[in-house]
Amino acid sequence: MKFNWNYPTTVWVGEDRVNDLGEACINLKITKPLFVTDKDLINLPFIQKIINEIKSKFQELKIFSNFSGNPIGENVDEGVNEFKKNNCDGVIAIGGGSAIDVGKAIAFMSGQNRPIWDFEDIGDYWKRADEKNISPIIAIPTTAGTGSETGRASAIINKKTGIKKIIFHPKILPSIVILDPKLTLELSPRLTAATGMDALAHNLEAFCAPNYHPMAEGIALEGMKLIKKSLVVAFKDGGNVEARQNLLTASSMGSTAFQKGLGAIHSLSHPVNAQYNIHHGLSNAIFMPYVLTFNKNSIEKKIISICDYLGLDKKFDSFLEWILDLRKELLIPHKLSDVMDCSKINLDELSLMAYEDPSTTGNPREIDKDDLKMMYEYSITGNLFK
Repeated sequence: MKFNWNYPTTVWVGEDRVNDLGEACINLKITKPLFVTDKDLINLPFIQKIINEIKSKFQELKIFSNFSGNPIGENVDEGVNEFKKNNCDGVIAIGGGSAIDVGKAIAFMSGQNRPIWDFEDIGDYWKRADEKNISPIIAIPTTAGTGSETGRASAIINKKTGIKKIIFHPKILPSIVILDPKLTLELSPRLTAATGMDALAHNLEAFCAPNYHPMAEGIALEGMKLIKKSLVVAFKDGGNVEARQNLLTASSMGSTAFQKGLGAIHSLSHPVNAQYNIHHGLSNAIFMPYVLTFNKNSIEKKIISICDYLGLDKKFDSFLEWILDLRKELLIPHKLSDVMDCSKINLDELSLMAYEDPSTTGNPREIDKDDLKMMYEYSITGNLFK
């Protein structure tokens, strides 16, 4: 089945919709696209097939892939140079969150005269941009986690400071998104688990964020239901197309919903991703129960309403138990110390970075640096808040 949605942008959904990529370029008047995908994907057969099909439709197709997970500002700069040198007029970004984030940032920065860090998601910094020169973007996710395809920002690491920055502008939102479940069929169980937990973190934190936004809450609830229904299925049977489509949808829904806000799961994750190159979805999955139990008094009523919708017993501990059991079933480690050497971590420095992360303001319980440090300590030892 195939569907066309128009929320929050134009989304083409269904099997083999990647075959409509040429039509998407025509609709956006893209004649010289820059094809952006990361170095881990560029040589895979399904990516090469897509490239060859696009080359048959356009006289020129330039490719940029000199980056990998957790991209840095220099990657964007290099991509912008390629874009300008070849007189490109649009971006096709295909891959996981890193590829789509880089592609969006290239399309955005190709029309700007200021450094990328001048557009960090702070106040009205986005108004500094020349929005007339933002090039059109087509986003095609090959993982179901970040939801970058329906987001208005890119997460890019400032190499000089070692801090992951959120670069924001409303028109960074891709013009056309293609959600083709077949592109995720070969995703490994490990990445299926990590990216699926990332999508769950987005929907969960958006629902629990204190701001008033019932539309976002409705989207987040259904996103969590799709994840509950399909994540373990896709983990165990990667070829299940229905489960893959549900997870792709839930991922896009999470990104749409977290316009309402995120929280300490992401505050804790971003410094770890930037400093130690830990996969973002994996770190979100690890931090999730520690943040949940820390926030319990502020979110218990909301968690009970989630339980009601998901068919769990209507109590906080039932939801926490589901999260812990889900992580076990997906082979997600319980502790941060299970995935990295924590003996030399400067927790004071890491906690300050977490405190200054934009996600901190969306946490339902007010937190300070000491709270975040305590959450890091608990995640290292494996003890949950009581």
